[in-house]
Amino acid sequence: MITRRGRRARADTPLVHRISSVLLRYPDETMLACLDDVGAALDAVAVPADRTRLATVCDHLRGLSPDEAAQRYVDTFDHTRRRSLHMTYYRHGDTRARGMALLALKHAYRQAGHEPPEGELPDFLPLMLEFAALAPEPGHRVLLRCRAGLELLGPALHEHSSPYAGVLDTLRGRLPEPGRHERDTWRRLAAEGPPGEDVGLEPFGPPEQTGMDLSMKESR
Repeated sequence: MITRRGRRARADTPLVHRISSVLLRYPDETMLACLDDVGAALDAVAVPADRTRLATVCDHLRGLSPDEAAQRYVDTFDHTRRRSLHMTYYRHGDTRARGMALLALKHAYRQAGHEPPEGELPDFLPLMLEFAALAPEPGHRVLLRCRAGLELLGPALHEHSSPYAGVLDTLRGRLPEPGRHERDTWRRLAAEGPPGEDVGLEPFGPPEQTGMDLSMKESR
């Protein structure tokens, strides 16, 4: 697959997406039990810089107690909307437009034969990455559709000195080179923030960032 601006998708990108999906999950017992499998899978990541970034996050989590890992995750992602893992929020805020964007994501999942879980919003980044690992071409399009979130979350994690920033650097580096209009949009969103109309999301309920069984041994 050739992406726009001539950047060829790497063969290991689905693996990178699966690893990143696991690393960005809430570190409950199920997720932490996957870290040995993540470490073993890293050898197949072809780009040394990507392999190093992902290994650093994996090793960081391995070095924490379960309580420490959970507390740091909550401090990083749950206490501020500037570091939300829900990608459509960055462009649309809590508006009707975001409700439509969430419906479009659900439709994209279903068209590719994947039913999003009921307990999770379809723009939750680990869920999007698992989808991209299982269905690379539609998954790539979904990530491009929500790219503003990736481009704003990455710098916010660096500002927070979070090890998770390395995962976002890896993901952003796998996407096509952005154009000037896209960069201008991201700068505007970073300066102004998303719109603040607090309506239109009732059917989706509150975002819940809970772990799921994403064992690296699972083959589909």
